[in-house]
Amino acid sequence: MASQTEAETVKGAAYGRFSRRLRAVVIDGIIISLMLVAALSVAVASESDKVGRIVGITFVATWLLYEPVLVSITGSSIGHYLSNLRVVDDRTHGNVGFLKAIARLGIKTLLGVYSFLTMAVTSRHQAVHDLLTRSTVQVRDPSKARPGQYVAERAELPARASRTRRIIVTLFYLFFTFVLVGLAGVALESRACVTWESARRPTIQLIWSLAWFGLASS
Repeated sequence: MASQTEAETVKGAAYGRFSRRLRAVVIDGIIISLMLVAALSVAVASESDKVGRIVGITFVATWLLYEPVLVSITGSSIGHYLSNLRVVDDRTHGNVGFLKAIARLGIKTLLGVYSFLTMAVTSRHQAVHDLLTRSTVQVRDPSKARPGQYVAERAELPARASRTRRIIVTLFYLFFTFVLVGLAGVALESRACVTWESARRPTIQLIWSLAWFGLASS
C-alpha cells in the first residue's frame, strides 16, 4: 500500500509512464481487433454484399468513435481505464472535448509509435498528440497507483524556448527519425530478397497494416 507521502505525490503530479500507456494501447488494440474479427465473421456468415457493407460501415464508425466518445465522456478508453489512466485537458483540468479527442486520435493514428518519442523529453511526459492538443495522461485513481506506474513532472529549465519553437523542433525530430529508420530499412534489404519479398509483399503489407492499426487504436 502506498504511503501518505506517495499518495500526496500522486495527487500533485502523476503522469502515466510509457509502460502504462503501452499497456492501454495493447488492451484497446485487442478490443478493436476482436471487434474486427466479429465484424468479418458476421459479414462472411451473411453471404450478402449489402449486409457486408453495413457491417463494414458500422465497424469503421465504431472504431473512429470508440476513443473520442469514451475519452470525452469518461476521460478514458477501456484500455486507459484498466491501466488506471485518464486524459486530462490542460485548460479545464477535466475531460477533453469531443473534437479535441478526435484530433488526438487523428494525430496518434498518423504518427503511430513515433508520437510517443517526445515523452522522453517533455516535462509532463507528453506524446506529440498530447502536446498538439494541450492534454496530458495522468493517473485516474491515486489510491490504486503504485510508484512504478507513474512519474512526476520534470523540473523546468531556467530558460525555455517558446511553445511554438518546441513543437516545431519536436516535429522535425520525429520526421528526421522516421526518414532515418526508412533509409536504414532500405539499406539493409538485400537484393537476393527483393524478388522473394515482392511475391509476398501483399501479405506483409496486410500484417503490417493490422499491427499498425492495433498500435494506433488506443
